[in-house]
Amino acid sequence: MVIVTTIRREVLTLPAAPLGPDNPLPPLRPLDEVHRIEDRDKLDLPRDMARQLGHAPLHSLLPVRVRDGYGRARAPHRIDALVLENERLRVTVLPGLGGRVASLVHKPTGRELLYRNPVFQPANFALNGAWFSGGIEWNIGATGHTTLSCSPLHAARVPAPDGGEMLRLWEWERLRDLPFQVDLWLPEGSDFLHVGVRIRNPHETPVPTYWWSNIAVPEERRVLAPADEAWYFGYERHLHRVPVPAHDRIDRTYPLNSTYPADYFYEVPDGRRRWIAALDDSGQGLVQTSTDVLRGRKLFVWGTGPGGRRWQEWLTEPGTGGYCEIQAGLARTQLEHVRLEAESEVSWLEMYGPLTAPPPQGEWHGVVRRTEARLESALPRAGVEAAYEAWKACADAEPGEILAAGSGWGALEVLRAGWKLPGTPFPESTLGEAQAPWRELLRSGSFPEPRRVRPPGETLVAPHWRDMLETAPATPLTEYHLGVAQWHAGDRAQAVRSWERALGLAPSIWPLLRCLAVADQEAGHHERAADRYAEAFDDLCQERRDQGEQWTAATAALGREAIEAMLRVRRPAQARAVWERLHAPIRERGRFRLIEAELLLAEGRREDARALFDAGFEVADLREGDERISRVWERADDGELPERYEFRMRPPSA
Repeated sequence: MVIVTTIRREVLTLPAAPLGPDNPLPPLRPLDEVHRIEDRDKLDLPRDMARQLGHAPLHSLLPVRVRDGYGRARAPHRIDALVLENERLRVTVLPGLGGRVASLVHKPTGRELLYRNPVFQPANFALNGAWFSGGIEWNIGATGHTTLSCSPLHAARVPAPDGGEMLRLWEWERLRDLPFQVDLWLPEGSDFLHVGVRIRNPHETPVPTYWWSNIAVPEERRVLAPADEAWYFGYERHLHRVPVPAHDRIDRTYPLNSTYPADYFYEVPDGRRRWIAALDDSGQGLVQTSTDVLRGRKLFVWGTGPGGRRWQEWLTEPGTGGYCEIQAGLARTQLEHVRLEAESEVSWLEMYGPLTAPPPQGEWHGVVRRTEARLESALPRAGVEAAYEAWKACADAEPGEILAAGSGWGALEVLRAGWKLPGTPFPESTLGEAQAPWRELLRSGSFPEPRRVRPPGETLVAPHWRDMLETAPATPLTEYHLGVAQWHAGDRAQAVRSWERALGLAPSIWPLLRCLAVADQEAGHHERAADRYAEAFDDLCQERRDQGEQWTAATAALGREAIEAMLRVRRPAQARAVWERLHAPIRERGRFRLIEAELLLAEGRREDARALFDAGFEVADLREGDERISRVWERADDGELPERYEFRMRPPSA
């Protein structure tokens, strides 16, 4: 048999904003996550949904760091890509950016089946910050866009079920400490991209698991799924059941019929085939289907209101069309986490490809029935099950040529536990500078002191690493990391004691003082927190060696927190003193322009605060759902919020 499927390297050149350095301060505060509901809203939910909504929701980003060092100045940048191609489809994958499928082209018609973003512009949508729109993304870990959105994955060639080649992506997901893999291949002559996914739990205890495949498609579509009801969730943070297709007398299966951003989680009946499609007025578009394990289907819309439109502009360049997202996940909704038993795994197969169906206008059940019939003709359900069984025999196949390298965190965990994970190797050769001190702790039982003064590295917080820190010699850096791990475990009193013990001996005290300041804030001691922040920032300014990337990131992060803490307790003069010690390039960032407006308002200089808005600024790391800009504007001016600052995602009544 002649195999015509190929995998090759390619380089894309896109206007791109650099990611910049990660925030060096450990994220001790609870997540400000928009995807949560009140306990009272769980009373009327199905029992299994209510149970999974309450199953181990994420309370911390640790050990992951926040990625907030990006800006909005874009310049041409080369991005490594891997291209899978047969005679019918061309698939472009970005291994250095979470394994994102950036493009899916149907070659006979030349149609791009996805929404393809012409730029790389990070924005604050991932659990840990930086994320970008477009294509197909693989979301694992916890509710929201994965922390791996802008991170490299391991990639390699692997034998495919049909004897051809398959592209394997794999990594170690750090929020839940789980290895996973995504296998992509194109059988000869197939119109459908095959994607096999496996998540493994090598631990001796159950672990909460999350997965949603997010597919961006042009919004001038009708979205179809085999459901008569959906669970509606908007930025008002309420989850309730609504009819499909019409809700409030408006057909919501047309994304442009909605005003505000919202999620519609379709209630696909048990036994029905799992699929979702986005078709244009002629009946052409993309369909996604899977084996039944991937049970959930969802539509996300930005809406036609000013906030949704502004966000769409924010994520790309002027003149680019809008998009919506069709999605597939392990649970009914993205608010749920599924229990993965000890030493077990969960796997499934997805397929993506073109669909030509009758025009999707008309009565809902008839349209769904006709579309599903076309899907069955193009891709029989039994064929999907058979392809899944064939793939399972290849899931453990060892990678051949390595095409891209991910992080060294998986290698560190495998080195510690001695796990055997066929098909997803994490070799010691991938260990790097970030893992080096933890490897030394594992080897010798001692956490090494740094050879030069610099901000502390990342902290590992899993119980086994915390146990090692507790038995290691109590050096100041060990106590710092131990305190962070204890804080993550919920032992806040012990964390404070660890940080306080280190203060007397540490050559660098600002990291400890900052942790203690956060602890004070969480305990309601805001005056003391402001005092600690003042001392911490002063120590950092005396210690910083240069204006290099690491020290600039630390100064910006600590300076921001310090000013906000001081303004909270009405100390504008002290906040101004911190502001003056920030380097000019930091003060010129949009985030700090917004902070400066708050500082000016605290000083009673309302007209000067308004002048900052008139001059214009862009808060590159503005968080999804954050209404801080509009709140500051209301204090600075009595007029209507200018369009450039309109990012509100909720109705005014909310």
